[in-house]
Amino acid sequence: MRVTLSVIKADVGGYVGHSSMHQGLIERAAEVLGGARDRGLIYDFRVLNVGDDLELIMTHGRGVDSPEVHALAWQAFEAATAVAKSLKLYGAGQDLLSDAFSGNVRGLGPGCAELSFEERRSEPVIVFMADKTSAGSAFNLPLYRIFADPFNTAGLVISEALNSGFDFEVHDVIEHKKVVFSCPEELYALLAFIGSPLRYAVKAVYSRGTGEVAAVSSTERLSLIAGRYVGKDDPVLIVRAQGEFPAVGEILEAFSHPHLVEGWMRGSHYGPLMPVGFGDARCTRFDGPPRLVAAGFQVAEGKLIGPVDLFGDPAFERARELALVVADYLRRHGPFEPHRLPMEEMEYTTLPRLMQKLKDRWLPIDTPVPTGD
Repeated sequence: MRVTLSVIKADVGGYVGHSSMHQGLIERAAEVLGGARDRGLIYDFRVLNVGDDLELIMTHGRGVDSPEVHALAWQAFEAATAVAKSLKLYGAGQDLLSDAFSGNVRGLGPGCAELSFEERRSEPVIVFMADKTSAGSAFNLPLYRIFADPFNTAGLVISEALNSGFDFEVHDVIEHKKVVFSCPEELYALLAFIGSPLRYAVKAVYSRGTGEVAAVSSTERLSLIAGRYVGKDDPVLIVRAQGEFPAVGEILEAFSHPHLVEGWMRGSHYGPLMPVGFGDARCTRFDGPPRLVAAGFQVAEGKLIGPVDLFGDPAFERARELALVVADYLRRHGPFEPHRLPMEEMEYTTLPRLMQKLKDRWLPIDTPVPTGD
């Protein structure tokens, strides 16, 4: 059976502030998707959240970029936005950058990761959902570890099914171009680019042995779409597991180190990406630290069996403890780099308004300083 798994997310209203999500938004979105399932538009769905982001997880048979499925997601976001406005929630409809849907959510604000596959005898998938961080920044390093680093993924060495390696599709989100690196042969070239995650983002990974898609992430950059700061991208990632792909435990291991990501308060700071269980997906301290949840599913005849809260496990307590230590260290820098993003990365935050206000006060270096005499 051929199935498409679509994960489409948007920030349509925070509760309270940017910290979490009101249950009313989740319930309203679920009503919309439930009606579509009853009509046969989609096979199954789940509505989840991480922080203030509403996450629509859907299975269907309509392929990637289906206008009907994307229209359904837009309808669900608009319905949830109406609830958010009625409750006067902060940032209601924040990620809906257009008043008119044009057949695809891409370029309109929401983030989107989709992949189509023929169901295997057993089809485990993991949906990663992040808040207070950006595309590329959140997933470039983990995707490298999962699919190219034998110190993380033992199967690259000892499993014949993984020995052929993987192809990485990398997007230049500034120039809107892409390139595919075949690893392990082009591993160094891959790292040369994805080590700059604010410009280069891993969009997809493919098995070189079978050609099957292994992972897909959202790479939408809200600031590049809107031309101004409207919140962080809060990306999503789908990873298929087992068989010709890394095992569930190998995939999760890549997140045992809370690496630094851009985002956090006002989208303007670096912070550790903390893996948390569903119940701890609330961004409170300094609107963070950035959070990541992992929902595990078995896909069976198009149905979603799950989710399993994969980070809701004491095995990740050390990662969370380290994230908090790193958070303490960075916060002590206050408004100074490297906690605050470099100036060239602040172009689409709220800082340019202040810079514009003060632009006429900057004088040539050799201008005499008034002495007050």
